[in-house]
Amino acid sequence: MSSTSSVINSRELQELGLYSVITDNEKGKDLGVMNSGTKRKYFRLAVFSLVILLGLGGVAYGFTAKPGTSANTNASQDLPLVGSLENLISLLKEAENRGLYRYGMKEATLDGVAQATDESKQITDYSQTNTQVQGVDEGDLIKTDGRYIYQVNDGCVQIISAVPAAKMRVVNTIKFSDANFTPADLYLDGDKLIVIGNSYQNIPADDYYRIQSSPQIRPPYPPHNYSLCRAVVYNIKDKNNITQIRRLELEGNYLSSRKVGSAFYLLSNCHINYYALEHGQAATPLCRDTVKDERLIAQDIKTIRYFPGCIYPNYLVVGSIDLKLPQQAADIKTYLGSGETVYASAQNLYVAVSDYNYRPHPNPRLENKIIAPRTSQTKVYKFGWHGSKLVYAGEGQVAGTVLNQFSMDEHRGYFRIATTSEDHANDSSISRNNVYILDKNLQPVGQIENIAPGERIYATRFMGNRAYMVTFKNVDPFFVLDLKDPAQPKILGKLKIPGYSDYLHPYDENHIIGFGKDTVEASGFNGQSMAYYQGMKIAIFDVTDVSKPVEMSKVIIGDRGTDSELLRNHKALLFSQEKNMLAFPVTVMTIDKSQIHPGQNIPAYGSFTFQGAYIYNVDLQNGLQFKGKISHLKADDYQKAGHYWNDPAKSIARIMYIGNTVYTLSPDMIKANQMDTLREIKALPLK
Repeated sequence: MSSTSSVINSRELQELGLYSVITDNEKGKDLGVMNSGTKRKYFRLAVFSLVILLGLGGVAYGFTAKPGTSANTNASQDLPLVGSLENLISLLKEAENRGLYRYGMKEATLDGVAQATDESKQITDYSQTNTQVQGVDEGDLIKTDGRYIYQVNDGCVQIISAVPAAKMRVVNTIKFSDANFTPADLYLDGDKLIVIGNSYQNIPADDYYRIQSSPQIRPPYPPHNYSLCRAVVYNIKDKNNITQIRRLELEGNYLSSRKVGSAFYLLSNCHINYYALEHGQAATPLCRDTVKDERLIAQDIKTIRYFPGCIYPNYLVVGSIDLKLPQQAADIKTYLGSGETVYASAQNLYVAVSDYNYRPHPNPRLENKIIAPRTSQTKVYKFGWHGSKLVYAGEGQVAGTVLNQFSMDEHRGYFRIATTSEDHANDSSISRNNVYILDKNLQPVGQIENIAPGERIYATRFMGNRAYMVTFKNVDPFFVLDLKDPAQPKILGKLKIPGYSDYLHPYDENHIIGFGKDTVEASGFNGQSMAYYQGMKIAIFDVTDVSKPVEMSKVIIGDRGTDSELLRNHKALLFSQEKNMLAFPVTVMTIDKSQIHPGQNIPAYGSFTFQGAYIYNVDLQNGLQFKGKISHLKADDYQKAGHYWNDPAKSIARIMYIGNTVYTLSPDMIKANQMDTLREIKALPLK
């Protein structure tokens, strides 16, 4: 078995070479258009902006177009080129003067959304990753091919022979010689396994700045630390002799990925190196495709494009390969701008970026201070799948910002997006929720605005001609939206109930399952009524009568403090309509009723009582029926546990099935249990 690439060192850089996009030293004179004072001022502003960016996470803003309009309606017209170092500096300076990237980019969600489909109707002998679009795979910590289980575990990837369950065993482990590489996601494609993660590298400063051809830089050189988003493709046909096929690396942090058929797409966010920029170097992202070249090669600034109106000190890098053509070079594209939320349908990929318009401060002495934005918008960039390549297809804009991947959807050529907007005029803020429908050119077609003023979106699910939305402040309004006529979307009905849903999962066309928290209203410290989160809540909504949705079945797990990864990551859910089965990991907190003080208004937190998998039978006749639970903790683990549980090594993270066997996976162990009785078949220690 071969390992991944070794740590980059000075010798490798000298022998293999690290190409710079600037091969002509005259390019380094481009900064001469600014005098030294201007350059010092720009550098200080750039460093300050970068500090804010890194500290708060980054949001690009500053659009001026009306919500729902598109700056580029010609899908065949590509994005404009950055073209030169001089233009790069000009674009960044213009954006800085407009107040862009003052806050920095907010945390990106790594996952896409698309037309909601009920994948459980694909009858298979084994479960698959809970994705949002049939035919568009998403990476996860575990994968199975129905015989073997592949699991990211403690910096390596373990391959477990899972069938028959009574003879489970680890057959091989992929270890990485690069100690800085942290695997995060896996994909399976026949006899190929793709491992994705980040590797944090440190190029010796002397080597880096000499390679970047920076004659103006003199010792002592500042250190250059950077991260590589890496995808390694393995041939796993022979489990005892796993070989590496290729390695694709993009400078920056792993943003997202998708696999559509044999086409694999990898996206990263790469911050601009301001020190190199100040000294005449664009320092464009480094990339490596071992099929083409073993060397790290900087992207040519002449080929880099940018998002108009959304200039941000960051490069979005997209690399794509065809897994059926292992010798074909990767297609790598770089854009000046950022990616926040990525959504992929079977036909297109959409990148959403937030935009905030800031009002001037009434006190001139405070005009440079960070203040709240007045309005917010979302810019959406559309790219079409063309084999193993992405082709720019247009852009649009809507009011408000998206919550996560489930805020976006594509259906019959229309793009639907749900947002929450706030207007901070007159020092007041009222949140409003909206749904916009755009055509194939991302031009506005229809909209519903001002839904549930004062509340925010907690969950959205698009399902064909309908959409379901959960907003929340003190109670959970569950909205049913009719999107059949894109030009005239409308609200069909709503249901107000205690609690809220973080994630909505389709059962069938007239039933949807919500996962979230129960809530109670109580007086806060200032005497105002407030909603307090309680135990985890699961509910089945019957929307057969769209005007009167009904909560037909519900369960509450634990008390305040109970939590599940499912509330933040849909991949933690195992659902099969054919097997009437629903399972997820959960940490349960319960309250000792004897410790509740009389007259206590604020609900108390519970104490740790369980971590593991909860398993339910689910059907429309009986609703949710608790079947049982599985834990990897032993009796003494519960005895040793304090008020909270914080040992991820023993915490179940995923549940899957192969045939009639349920497998629960934690870093320390895999357990196999019979599906009908939940009787344990075997527990396999992994460490």
